[in-house]
Amino acid sequence: MDDVEVGQADIAAVPTTFEGSVVLLDVREDDEWQRGHAAGAQHIPMGDVPTRIAEIDPDAELYVICHAGGRSLRVANYLARNGYTPINVEGGMLA
Repeated sequence: MDDVEVGQADIAAVPTTFEGSVVLLDVREDDEWQRGHAAGAQHIPMGDVPTRIAEIDPDAELYVICHAGGRSLRVANYLARNGYTPINVEGGMLA
């Protein structure tokens, strides 16, 4: 299946607070999340996204992040194919 185009955001363009209509979806594994995460982020590990997709607000301004940007891009592509308009955070938490 071809990937769809998803938006990309430099870390400087990502909002600093997440509530209501702005969501930062952290798709890292539990151990990565426990070592540190952005305040207010929503945590759903990449492998759990298909079964927990209903927990993600389809109307939110949705930023997807992981450690370096690869997993978040894969999740963003998946979400885009399922009716969401995600924005991948380039460089992930390393940025």
